[in-house]
Amino acid sequence: MEAQRTSLKLEEQLCFPLYTASRLVTQCYGPVLTALGITYPQYLVLLVLWENDDVNLSFIAQRLQLQSNTLTPLLKRMQEQGLITRTRSESDERNIVIALTDKAKNMKQEAEQIPQYLADKLPLSLDEARQLYSILYKLINSTGAAS
Repeated sequence: MEAQRTSLKLEEQLCFPLYTASRLVTQCYGPVLTALGITYPQYLVLLVLWENDDVNLSFIAQRLQLQSNTLTPLLKRMQEQGLITRTRSESDERNIVIALTDKAKNMKQEAEQIPQYLADKLPLSLDEARQLYSILYKLINSTGAAS
């Protein structure tokens, strides 16, 4: 019976340190992303597009594990900022192709400093960072398959 009472303590919940760490790490990106004129979600989209340009909306949604209705307003803002183009596929009108503009392509070189910037801000050794990365992806891959 005692185990049930303690299991609802905030500090014993796995979700809380994950949520808090995610929020705090995301905040660390703030200054460098502000200097680039983008937000963290926009940065994630750009990471996908820097790897694979000219992709459809569902590809980006899958890579970021987001619903397309969450992604659509974000992509619209990015288009308004001149970072991407959104065009309907000639072969399938329902398919929207997302491509980088020259502005976003040129931004990649500046963004290449971001991983090192973040590594310098976090109090983790390289080994600890690799362990954390491995554990987080194990969690992501197992819970993603379960849902």
